[in-house]
Amino acid sequence: MLEPGRPPKTDKATILSDVVRMMEQLRTEAQKLKQSTEDLQEKIKELKAEKNELRDEKQRLKADKEKLEQQVKAMSAPSGFLPHPSSMSAAFAAQSQVASNKLVPFIGYPGVAMWQFMPPAAVDTSQDHVLRPPVA
Repeated sequence: MLEPGRPPKTDKATILSDVVRMMEQLRTEAQKLKQSTEDLQEKIKELKAEKNELRDEKQRLKADKEKLEQQVKAMSAPSGFLPHPSSMSAAFAAQSQVASNKLVPFIGYPGVAMWQFMPPAAVDTSQDHVLRPPVA
């Protein structure tokens, strides 16, 4: 009946067997499609979770980048100069009295390493035991 080019079937048993066969084929196809849909839904859930993880990581990396940029800016500021003493604490302001907004050389500022201003030969400690023997 459903096959073009062949004469239509009139036998009830033949028609019913063809219908049963077609129904079984349609059921298996529907089951495959259902399984495929479930697999795709699971894949979508996994991808959404991964997307959220990547979004969180991106935000964390962005915050780290901003933090590092601020550190680089802080380190690239001239270390041998400080702003006008009026903006510093009173203990350091007494060392230099300048009335303008100019930068003041302030080499003795605590927290700044002084070894960077020394010649490399003076910083070399490989021969200390020969040049300055320990006192017994």
